[in-house]
Amino acid sequence: MDLSNLKPAKGSVRRKKRIGRGEGSGAGDTATRGHKGAKSRSGYSKKAGFEGGQMPLGRRVPKYGFKNRNRVEYRGVNLDVLQKLAENKGLDTVNPDVLISNGLASKNDLVKVLGRGKLTAKLNITAHAFSATAAKAIEDTGGTVNRI
Repeated sequence: MDLSNLKPAKGSVRRKKRIGRGEGSGAGDTATRGHKGAKSRSGYSKKAGFEGGQMPLGRRVPKYGFKNRNRVEYRGVNLDVLQKLAENKGLDTVNPDVLISNGLASKNDLVKVLGRGKLTAKLNITAHAFSATAAKAIEDTGGTVNRI
């Protein structure tokens, strides 16, 4: 047995049906397209979203709102989270690299420090943005606020 002996199983391969080649072939006349209508004509292609004349879903559902393409989205990190991080890891400096390595941000995130919770550790924090309450709380404990 080698590649030259291989052939498909008996009955598994059938000849292509030659449609539209006269009445005698059994597939002439309408050439398996049925009678009349757009689908029986040459060059027919259904438009995307066409629902047979019924009002399409894209036009039935109301439109509202808009997407602001200038929106800047920050990953929020609260003071209580930074306090816990500082206690567990013994840190005095927090920057985006530290947050990324501890799973609090992704490498493409812009980081904003938010003011929830209490901060008792003296931390030097570097981030892209700070809320007013967070910046005040950091400076009250003797830490520094560095905006990137």
